[in-house]
Amino acid sequence: MLKVQDLKISYGAVRAVQGISFEVGAGEVLALLGPNGAGKTSTLRAITALTPYRGSILFDGEEVSKLGTEACARRGLIHVPEGRHVFPTLTVHENLQVGTTAASGRTAEYSIDDVYDLFPALVPLRKREGWALSGGEQQMVAIGRALVAAPRLLLLDEPSLGLAPIVVKAVFNALRQVSERTPVLLVEQNTTQALSIAHRAAALVGGQIVLSGTAEEMSDRGALLDSYLGQAKVHQPG
Repeated sequence: MLKVQDLKISYGAVRAVQGISFEVGAGEVLALLGPNGAGKTSTLRAITALTPYRGSILFDGEEVSKLGTEACARRGLIHVPEGRHVFPTLTVHENLQVGTTAASGRTAEYSIDDVYDLFPALVPLRKREGWALSGGEQQMVAIGRALVAAPRLLLLDEPSLGLAPIVVKAVFNALRQVSERTPVLLVEQNTTQALSIAHRAAALVGGQIVLSGTAEEMSDRGALLDSYLGQAKVHQPG
């Protein structure tokens, strides 16, 4: 479904991503782990044609840079960016309705009612405007808005960032259900939560993949910590 090969991203003299490669198959969840500045967000932005890149990013065999951001979304490549970005003057329900416009004729796996089932905390907030929501509530709306857009591949950038532990648990419980029906590329610093729903994972440090493997293999906390500190050499478990 998604094939990234020798991806390089630079901002002037700064090389944010240095030749990484990975794939996401149908029915799969891949987690990209790493500290701030590792190149994770830049990678997601390149995948949805928001950031120029070198190398190749194929979605269903088509180069995303040639498609452009809007066409990527209309083909089902749906991106939930870091920072939530709900529409502040629209209600929760209106924000979700906006998401349906990106479905572009595809049959959505999730209706707006399904979103309320996934995130029951939003039910009493249907008429509350985006600006009046907490960070956790905004994250639920952002994910819900992406789901009603009929994603064929869902990209999530740091869904746990800045959230209280109880909210993180609720969000990942919902994502666990989503992952049973929708392929996911997840960028996350919370390794425990990310590995709880991922099939495979890769750790990025300094724009390079320093560790990759199955979720079970990547649960080796010591190896992950070493890679975050830049002490691990390039390694492929198994």
